Amino acid sequence: MNDTSTNNEQKENVPAVLQTKHPLQNTWSFWFFKNDKTKAWDKNLLKITSFSTVEDFWALYNHIELVSHIPQGCDYCVFKDGIKPMWEDSANVNGGRWLISLNRQARTQELDNSWLELLLLLIGEGFEENCDAICGAVVNVRPKADKISLWTADANSKDQCLAIGRIMKQRLHLNAQTLVCYNSHAETSHKQSSMTKPKYTV
Repeated sequence: MNDTSTNNEQKENVPAVLQTKHPLQNTWSFWFFKNDKTKAWDKNLLKITSFSTVEDFWALYNHIELVSHIPQGCDYCVFKDGIKPMWEDSANVNGGRWLISLNRQARTQELDNSWLELLLLLIGEGFEENCDAICGAVVNVRPKADKISLWTADANSKDQCLAIGRIMKQRLHLNAQTLVCYNSHAETSHKQSSMTKPKYTV
């Protein structure tokens, strides 16, 4: 009996439920920003792959480096397919982001856990009736502090943004004293982020 016949028989003996992948509501794209100073910013932003099932997400996540292990200056981004992780994209231009900063001492387990929890919230459509307002998420690994951000489509939808921010804060297990801030991309693109007054806080 040849290998092909054996493989086919093995597949037939596997219960159908184990062969079936579980589709996500949306297709998502994984991007990597490589900190290569010899190239323009947009040339450093690389789309690696897209996934649309639970199994394909875990295959990707378990294959790549943990975010705490990537070089400083690099980013991971996960966005709905068709949306680029840049504020100039038409899906992002009127939106903004919830931003969490983690000091360097929090790198490794806390950074990895927070990033994974946000990804599961993202692809699992955990923002209730506001899931359509979600664009994607970014993690920046930097020398002074790492940043995790959640991007939304409409910075002027106050109630929607606040509801999203509260769910994010709860799922990432941030204590009540931790202030999470939201800014529109329009504001942060014209000012230094540290000088921009938050549009919303939770």
